[in-house]
Amino acid sequence: MSEEFKVSGEQLLAKVKEIIKEGNARAVTIKDKNGNVILSIPLTFGVIGAVLAPMLAAVGAVAALVTECTIAVERKG
Repeated sequence: MSEEFKVSGEQLLAKVKEIIKEGNARAVTIKDKNGNVILSIPLTFGVIGAVLAPMLAAVGAVAALVTECTIAVERKG
């Protein structure tokens, strides 16, 4: 099952953190307004803490560069 969210660059990091916190996402893909993949983050069961921090830093860097984007979320089940 997958779903997509359109967000502004300002909302990007907060939305990705919210998706991760929900705990049922398998992967998060960030696309620019043209549909090109900017960043893809696999979220396995073991991804926590120190491993997640650099990924969130990368999301923050992407957020600074884009004005609007789409977050595609692949969920378990």
